[in-house]
Amino acid sequence: MLFLEELEEGIYIQQSLEIVFMDTEGKQLLCESLYLYGVMLHVIDLKYNGTVRERILVAYYRYNANQAAVDSHIDDVCKLLRSTGISPGSIRRPANYPISYFSRVPVRQEFVSMAIGRLRSDDVYNQMSNYPLPEHRSVALSTQASMLYMILFFAPDILQNQPAVMREIVDKHFPDNWVLDVYMGLTVNLVFEWEGFRAARTALNNTFENVRTVSRKHVQSIPKLCDRALKLLQEGVLVEEYVLDHIPKLMTFLRECNCTLRWMMLHTSCPPPTKKCKQLHDIVMSHDTQLSEVVALLLNTAQLELVLKDMFKLLLEKKEAKWSSCQKETRERLLELADVFSGTKPLARVDKNENLQAWFREIAKQTADIDYNDHTMAGRKIAQLIQAIEEVQEFHQLESNWQIRQFLTDTRSYLHQMIRTINVKEEVLIQIQIIGDLSYAWYIIDNYTQFMQNLIKKDPGLVKKLRATFLKLASALDLPLVRIGEAGSEDFRSVSECYSKALVSYVRKVLQIIPQSMFSLLEEIVKVLTHDMVEVPTRLDKDKLKDYAQLTERYKVAKLTHAISVFTDGMLMMKSTLVGVIKIDPKKLLEDGIRKELVTRVAAAFHGDLVFNQKGVSNNLPQVLLRLSSKTDGFRRSFEYIQDYLDIFGLKMWQEEVTRIINYNVEQECNTFLRQKVFDWQSLYQSQHIPIPRFLPIDESQTFIGRLARQLLNITNPTFTLYVDPVKTWYDMKSSEEVLNSSIFGKIVDALEPSGLQGLDRLYCFMVVTELQRFTKTTTKLILSDKAAMMQLQGVMRTLHPHSKTVENPNKFYQPLISKFSKFTALLSNYILRVGQIQILRQQISLTLHTLGKFESKQLVTAVETLNNALVANVTSHYTLDHVTPSDSLYEITPYLGACGLTQPLLQVYSTFKDLPMLPLLMFLHVQGHVTKLQYNTQCDLLVPAKRATDPLDPTVFTVGLSTILRQ
Repeated sequence: MLFLEELEEGIYIQQSLEIVFMDTEGKQLLCESLYLYGVMLHVIDLKYNGTVRERILVAYYRYNANQAAVDSHIDDVCKLLRSTGISPGSIRRPANYPISYFSRVPVRQEFVSMAIGRLRSDDVYNQMSNYPLPEHRSVALSTQASMLYMILFFAPDILQNQPAVMREIVDKHFPDNWVLDVYMGLTVNLVFEWEGFRAARTALNNTFENVRTVSRKHVQSIPKLCDRALKLLQEGVLVEEYVLDHIPKLMTFLRECNCTLRWMMLHTSCPPPTKKCKQLHDIVMSHDTQLSEVVALLLNTAQLELVLKDMFKLLLEKKEAKWSSCQKETRERLLELADVFSGTKPLARVDKNENLQAWFREIAKQTADIDYNDHTMAGRKIAQLIQAIEEVQEFHQLESNWQIRQFLTDTRSYLHQMIRTINVKEEVLIQIQIIGDLSYAWYIIDNYTQFMQNLIKKDPGLVKKLRATFLKLASALDLPLVRIGEAGSEDFRSVSECYSKALVSYVRKVLQIIPQSMFSLLEEIVKVLTHDMVEVPTRLDKDKLKDYAQLTERYKVAKLTHAISVFTDGMLMMKSTLVGVIKIDPKKLLEDGIRKELVTRVAAAFHGDLVFNQKGVSNNLPQVLLRLSSKTDGFRRSFEYIQDYLDIFGLKMWQEEVTRIINYNVEQECNTFLRQKVFDWQSLYQSQHIPIPRFLPIDESQTFIGRLARQLLNITNPTFTLYVDPVKTWYDMKSSEEVLNSSIFGKIVDALEPSGLQGLDRLYCFMVVTELQRFTKTTTKLILSDKAAMMQLQGVMRTLHPHSKTVENPNKFYQPLISKFSKFTALLSNYILRVGQIQILRQQISLTLHTLGKFESKQLVTAVETLNNALVANVTSHYTLDHVTPSDSLYEITPYLGACGLTQPLLQVYSTFKDLPMLPLLMFLHVQGHVTKLQYNTQCDLLVPAKRATDPLDPTVFTVGLSTILRQ
């Protein structure tokens, strides 16, 4: 708008709106500016609900008050972007929509009229030369058609009341199409969009008269085009000579393929849910339209274009060298012929002829003088030389001598090759790029994903053609980047990366069928390896060798493994490909795909299997872990088996992804204990390309690791179980039956790997911290805020001072205090028991990890232990020797200590708290109150609840919990 105002005011000397519209670049830029403004309005209303837009503006205004105050256009922006009353995806339109929306900020009608006039009458982008056939005119003017569609909403009078103008527009731009690409694959159906405009609707009726004819023509041409494309793609057909001699025919064929593809992909896309649109869609689909054939044509066309592009690029690189070589060969042969007719060269039955000698020398000189840089003159000169050689051959009857005839034939062949070579121009590559534009399918290509994946499942070698299709789709990136690049904008790279990432995501989506198919086969391998095949023992009798051969099962595994390797070969055939500004490595793509499928299946197994009995506390944990461990063992063994066939590090991949799944779920479970949550986009373990799926919670826990942690706590509840430390076992207080023992942690390792046990330990740390915080909060709220209680406790403290004094008649002194504060200590008892219970579980986890590490990785555990001792000595020296500086490696070694089980939970300080006055006295009274409910068991050598004690509790758990709290 500002540019138009400055242009009208005469700021640009000797320039006016009319003069700018007469310039080729000027009219393109002016039309594009108005068109893109309309596209932005359309996309905003299409993608963002009006209420959401208004709230975003309000939020921006509130949180950027300083900027908003300075920005004088905030009112205009609010006016422009306020809700239109339309909902995304709805076919109901408010009255006078979108005219009222587009007219909120008025645009000069003179500018709009001139833009429409140029688009009506001119070939603004000079595309007609690329589509010379009249039946391809609508494709040649498709860009202008999209611009006209959008700009016409700024001139509603033409749409409503000027049938002659609309008839001209429709006849020129929409004679055989009614679905068009507005911008980067955003399609619109004119039947639906122009329904409310009388003149536009009437003009469009002429297009519908030929719907059956046009659709039948395109549908019937698909098989023919596919067959011809396949013949051209056969090995040995598209050789250099054939391509150079048939450039016009090949270009015509590519135009026909791309025009058919464009029409079919646009007009078979899902129509708006209106009666007229559905009728037209049904007519198109009524001619035995097979979308799989459209996909086949797309793949073959893309492959043909890629082959021709690569060939022309190679020809252009070698063009001058090849032309010089042919010129040299031609000159040498002409000089040899001159020597033959000089009589000095012994050649059978060739008489001396000075005239021919001189003539051939002159022709050789003219050949050497041909200038490569002057293509037009060189082509004419070479054609004259070819004609002259043919005439001299006939006139002097040189055909009788087969040697001379062969020399002349070779000379003409080299001259023809020079003509072919000089006709190789970069314009052919540009034309292929223009003709092969696939930007209109940026979104609707997703409708064909399933067909592509089905073709890959049948023939993995088709990935080679898919690579060509992706490169063809990457040409769509040129559309938004042309003007950004010309302007030298800094946004060029960010926009390139945005579209490139979107395209790479689609490539991953299509090719994900290969890992999915591989895992389907892998499931069968897992089934055979875990259920059907028996492991061969280390020692085996010769008589039993045949029984352990298991030839049928081994053949089945080998057959399935071969099928998996075929899929791998198909993926690796794609080669490294530059998609936009991102380079795709097929091996990395395959590995990411395998990781993604592995993560999906393993996470689903963890979530689905780690479900426990909700009623009561019946212990089905061992059975659940056994079932899950059989699945994980099958995955692990199958990965170990096929890793060499796929050329991947299978076990490394397995361990990394399982660890990532565990850590991510622990992180999400710990979010329940945090005020500041860790979202997926902040997580160190979540990935955009290999996402870890999230499942809806089944119970109070958010993830499977939370369910496992709480199930262990439910089973080992200290109010009805007794922990016996010498045997590391929990017993039922009433029946004295074993409830759980330390072997359960080994089963967790089998099911969830050591990382699962380490993740469980991390989660328990968060639980301990939470319980300690609740303990402190409760103590402060219920006791320290009670003035009467505090005064009584202070009085007791004065009575007990000095501490060396012995209390006379302790039962009479302490019993009233215990009774008075029992209601307070009962509340604190739950926190103490929960802390002690978790601490004992953590202790067992550390013991299991340390034992496992000693067996599986003794050197690593020893190295970590030695380093830990050195760091502890370093810290100790820091407090005794001034010159010793503590090491920075303390934080780095912590994860290794946890993984090796070298932590000491009972000595750990979880969090620092302010000293709570009277807490020691309160805890002393609490302990005194429970001592009377305990008795010493000589058989177990520990304290146990008295037989008739009310509210029994586990004294070991209570002691550990109390110790942990006091240590803080």
